[in-house]
Amino acid sequence: MNYSSNIESVGLPGDFEEAELDLDFLVSYNLKRVYSIFLNDFRYTLSQDSVSARGFAALSLVVQVSHITQSELARKLGIERSGIVAIIDELENEGFLKRTLVRNDKRIYALLPTPAGARAYKKALGAVKKSESCLLSVLTPTEKKQLVPILRKIRANHTGNPPA
Repeated sequence: MNYSSNIESVGLPGDFEEAELDLDFLVSYNLKRVYSIFLNDFRYTLSQDSVSARGFAALSLVVQVSHITQSELARKLGIERSGIVAIIDELENEGFLKRTLVRNDKRIYALLPTPAGARAYKKALGAVKKSESCLLSVLTPTEKKQLVPILRKIRANHTGNPPA
């Protein structure tokens, strides 16, 4: 039985450089490739400001959500509570945030940005936005406006469980 009866052969080695292959039309493959481009650029951009990618994400929430708890931060970032401690320690050691006990429950810590943390976040955010603007320069203004809402829609409707 010929399993490739519906598949055209590319031909000579090297012809695949110009050929449109099945992978070129798979959303998952294209997202993976674009993700790699963006992640590498994101990490490089943040490294210029001495902030890790995970530290930037955590600092973003600490700056924007007053008195966020460690548990809330972990949940929002999709990280185990035990894993968030290392990120918080990193940011605290950099002088970007401080822990403070919650008034009504002395077992829980709320996180507050320091002035240095707020400045570092603002600087890093500007650098990330500039970087993303360069990466997205191939899109039209309309496509740029549509991209994040489409990605957020997919993210909001994904259960996190693989299909049955």
